[in-house]
Amino acid sequence: MSLEGKVAFVSGASRPRGIGRAIALTLVRDGADVAVSGLTHMEGATSLAAEISKMGRRSIAVKMDVSDYDDVKKGLARVKQELGAVSILINNAAQMGRFVPIYKTTAREWDNEVKICLNSAFYCIKEVWEDMCANKWGRIVNISSVAGVMGGYGQTSYGAAKAGLIGLAKSCALEGARFNITANTVLVGIASTDAPLADEARRKLEDRILARRLAEPQEIANAVAYLVSDEARYMTGATMNMMGGLDLLVF
Repeated sequence: MSLEGKVAFVSGASRPRGIGRAIALTLVRDGADVAVSGLTHMEGATSLAAEISKMGRRSIAVKMDVSDYDDVKKGLARVKQELGAVSILINNAAQMGRFVPIYKTTAREWDNEVKICLNSAFYCIKEVWEDMCANKWGRIVNISSVAGVMGGYGQTSYGAAKAGLIGLAKSCALEGARFNITANTVLVGIASTDAPLADEARRKLEDRILARRLAEPQEIANAVAYLVSDEARYMTGATMNMMGGLDLLVF
């Protein structure tokens, strides 16, 4: 699945054991040059870019507030200037706030989470779309969540935003088909990242998952690598389920 000559951008790739990092390194393995972004954990993005460069591929780390359209425009303009036009876009940036019920959720909290999880994907798509159309080739993958299809107690804004990513990918698939642009969504259950998870909560989650374990970031990255490859050129507007059976009824 060679991605030689392709430039990829992975948002939210600054966590040491995050899904974004695994995706970036997997795209590099397949031959792409990869730009990554971070904000509050920028040192992780910088370290990742340095690691990619040591692997023999071009890379830059861009400090970017993905919830701010002007910041996204500036960041992706820098990527284009230094690496070339982005042909592979992975919308991975997200923020899950505190588990707060609807009556306690403020309008500001709602707006902030939706901007980070959903608006950011549109901003990035908008900025790379013209080049993808001109070059007659593009791959867009949105990283969604179980909360986007099953909801989540205290996760109204997060769940709504993650559901929106699925619809966004479908619309992009419709508009991008004549330009050889595919757009798909990867639906992630619970991944084993560096996000804190109490032992008891982890056990309860694992009991609900048919695979009886959390997903490894590399497993999600492998799914993304397939979707951006030519082997998946017939797959667009689809939602790839990587939830280990979390969404199935278990007695």
